[in-house]
Amino acid sequence: MRARPLGDHVLVKPIKEEEVTKSGIVLPDTVDKEKKMEGEVIAVGPGKILENGGRSVMQVQVGQHVLFKKWGGDEVKVDGEEYKIVSEDDILAIIE
Repeated sequence: MRARPLGDHVLVKPIKEEEVTKSGIVLPDTVDKEKKMEGEVIAVGPGKILENGGRSVMQVQVGQHVLFKKWGGDEVKVDGEEYKIVSEDDILAIIE
């Protein structure tokens, strides 16, 4: 199954790094930890429909690594894999 975002939405596969202490203890993800997340763009919508009937140009492309708001978007599962669908406005930066 393939997922194709609509409008200005972007399908992102989050990249989660577990934090491990020097003694090997894995620390759980907490609410107060980092406010941003990193992920890889899997699919991009065609762009938001503008008032003049045209579409906005999407600034991100498939394969790019991005930083997005941790609490932005919606978590979804496609073929057993976890993804986030975020609005392009929730993407903070493209990592180069």
